[in-house]
Amino acid sequence: MKTLLLIFMLMLFTTVWTSAGTQGILEGRVTDASTKENLVSVTVQIVGTSIGTVTNIDGFYRLNNVRAGVYDIKYTILGYKSVILKNVTVYADLRTRMDVQLDQSSVELSVVEIFSQKPLIQKDQPSTAFSIGEIKLDKLPVTTFQEILSLQPGVTLEGNVRGGKTNEVIYLIDGVPVQDYVAGGLGTELPKSSIGGMTIYTGGFEAEYGNAMSGVINVITKGGDNTHKMSFRFEKDNWIPSKWNKQVDQHNEGEFSLGGPVIPNTLFYLTATTVRFSNTRWWQDMNKYFSSPNSAELSGMAKLDYLASESSKLTGQGIYSYKDWHDYEYSWRYNLDGLPRRKSLSLRGVITLTQTISDRSAFSLSFTHFYMQNRFGEDTKAEIEIQPYHYDIFLRYVVGGKKNWWANIQQLVQTIKGDFTSQLDDVQLLKSGFEINFYDIFYDLVKFEPQRTYFGKPIENAPLLNFSNLYEYFPRSGSIYVQDKFRFSLDGSILSLGLRWDFLDPRAERPLVEFIPSSNNEFKQQVVGYKKTVMKHAFSPRVAFAAPMGPNSMFFVNFGYYFQYPLFEYLYTGINPPQIQSGARSVLTGNPDLEPERTIAWEIGYKHAVTENYVGSITFFRKNVKNQIDSKTLIPFDSKAGGDYGFAQYVNNANAEAQGIEFVLSRERDEMLSGSFSYSFMYTEGSSNVANQSINQAQWGFPIKAVSFPLSWDQRHSVKLDIETTLPYKIIANGIIWFNSPKPYTYFPTRDGFTPLDSSKDFLPNNSRMRNVLFGNLKLSRNFSFDSNNDISLTVYVDARNVFNTKNVKWIDSNGRIGGELSDPSAYYELRRVRVGGSVTF
Repeated sequence: MKTLLLIFMLMLFTTVWTSAGTQGILEGRVTDASTKENLVSVTVQIVGTSIGTVTNIDGFYRLNNVRAGVYDIKYTILGYKSVILKNVTVYADLRTRMDVQLDQSSVELSVVEIFSQKPLIQKDQPSTAFSIGEIKLDKLPVTTFQEILSLQPGVTLEGNVRGGKTNEVIYLIDGVPVQDYVAGGLGTELPKSSIGGMTIYTGGFEAEYGNAMSGVINVITKGGDNTHKMSFRFEKDNWIPSKWNKQVDQHNEGEFSLGGPVIPNTLFYLTATTVRFSNTRWWQDMNKYFSSPNSAELSGMAKLDYLASESSKLTGQGIYSYKDWHDYEYSWRYNLDGLPRRKSLSLRGVITLTQTISDRSAFSLSFTHFYMQNRFGEDTKAEIEIQPYHYDIFLRYVVGGKKNWWANIQQLVQTIKGDFTSQLDDVQLLKSGFEINFYDIFYDLVKFEPQRTYFGKPIENAPLLNFSNLYEYFPRSGSIYVQDKFRFSLDGSILSLGLRWDFLDPRAERPLVEFIPSSNNEFKQQVVGYKKTVMKHAFSPRVAFAAPMGPNSMFFVNFGYYFQYPLFEYLYTGINPPQIQSGARSVLTGNPDLEPERTIAWEIGYKHAVTENYVGSITFFRKNVKNQIDSKTLIPFDSKAGGDYGFAQYVNNANAEAQGIEFVLSRERDEMLSGSFSYSFMYTEGSSNVANQSINQAQWGFPIKAVSFPLSWDQRHSVKLDIETTLPYKIIANGIIWFNSPKPYTYFPTRDGFTPLDSSKDFLPNNSRMRNVLFGNLKLSRNFSFDSNNDISLTVYVDARNVFNTKNVKWIDSNGRIGGELSDPSAYYELRRVRVGGSVTF
């Protein structure tokens, strides 16, 4: 406690407090359209807000600390026509440059409206990042915001960023993490209509972002304003009866949003809710066992913004997400009611105080309360009966019994977060901040699994493997960061220097275990004591540099250390003293003294505006990953014959390496045709695919060749095409095409499912390749406006996924069979699905 208090006091003295990753800068120059002279004292105002400024003697203006979102900007000065720049998107952490020319006028005329054009090159961004506004997000053929990640260069369909694992990506909403700290990944959902914009970093992210080694997704939510707005959207994929079209999920989705003023100019609200029902792609099997729907989801956001003064704002936000669904496994298709029902719930509340100190500086302080729960099974824990499964005669299908899996996993995370941003002068932009997290992790799991050969066959009459756990711990973590960015002239070089310090206090004891021989090749565990864990910490320096190479080009390079603390499952599994003292053992033992995983990464890139519409870029990157989590056997393999399976523990002994090159060509500023084309070449090799790889190898019972191998997400070539165009009759078309070269799999054939075909050959993971993957998604939309200001509108759309209907392979078994012995259809990605829907806004 003394250590934490000291850290907190240090944070108070070294940092002042704006929510990191939620605000940007709007700047530009205003000139005379005829003479090209700079205009002084032009009033620049964000329409509908009190945010504004005037141009200086050079005609330059800057608005600091503008919340990311879409705005209209008005420019006025006596003797010139006023101009409103429409749909200007301000991105988080970036400078949005908008230059405007005004025409002279001796009389007052109507305001000229111009639609803004995004700068071709973001010259203050010495990293690989992609920003998407709400307008573009609404047009894309995606269902959730996390699907946007797979559209970026160097990212797989599953979300592996530049050769990293999927759990090496951090998700933030308004600058605050929304991670699942036990299982990894995203901890909540968010309605699309509540999103104002998002930024995706795949390389070179700054020191304000921590606990991530591969990527950052920062989502900025909308807020209410002085205009009441309401929208409703509905879509489904089974307008045609399923007896005529079986390529459906029987998917129905509705979304409602409402926003506006409670007190004009002072108090604003926004609320959005999404309801989604589906019978999933497996409805033909599942409808025999369960009533519709097989999956039900509810997610929403509510937000209040109170402007206490022109410089102070208090924001309250609530996010909720609930899902209730049935699992599907093809080997259980004749016994689907034997699989446990699953439920997940997340609730997040945030209170944020934002204070503008001056036109150059602002801070904010936020408190977050984030609760997550995951349930497996409908029975109570006391009603669980552990029994072996019943198989058919060929040991292929589970035909009787219930899956021995019950869980109640709860996470409570309370976060205090503060950030400070200041434009110290025209050259220097300073950011600093801190974060403290208090966790309550409750984990109650009953899980027994049959032993299996590598080839998937259950080993009859062998004891079940016990993965059960029961624990509750209260770890703490925190961080401090400082990021200083220097811009040596208005369109000149950028130097960014950052340093981040993170700590994690597991607040646990690690059992000291000795293995006592009981007979030949058999050992028993004996706990001889406990050792308190120590607090872990890490420093992360980040350096980036960008320099213009003429008016239309820029060069950039960045280097950084990135750290990520292990998931709590890896720390606490099977070490709870009461559990050990009771004699209960888990197959895998956690290790609260695990060190953070570490990545050293750098990239170098070049961007060039080929014409006024085309911009190209080339980026080379390299990553070295150390201290990855794997498991280590503690006693000889054949000791498991005695039934003692407490023989493996999580350790830091895996490593990986990834490098590649990305080419991107984009077409911008054209309503008739815009989009991007990208090609990525990269390779990813390492010593471990998953955290429990070593224990799996021990169970399989044959030696593994100790060499690096292509990891399962090693995707050498990928091509992505994103096109937006206007068709006849004002139809907007957005198309996305992916082409990915084959991913690896392990070819190690067997004749009987128990022994290898050639036992003399070494087992080398991922020694063969699957097939190419080709996907195409297409969304066609048509907007109908019922008034001149487009305040009342109707949009109808058709959203087709996998429009080519290709049978893309997801996995292949060790015999080289797609779907294995059962020809499991889950070995393929989903075939074509077509959703038709509409939205009304007024």
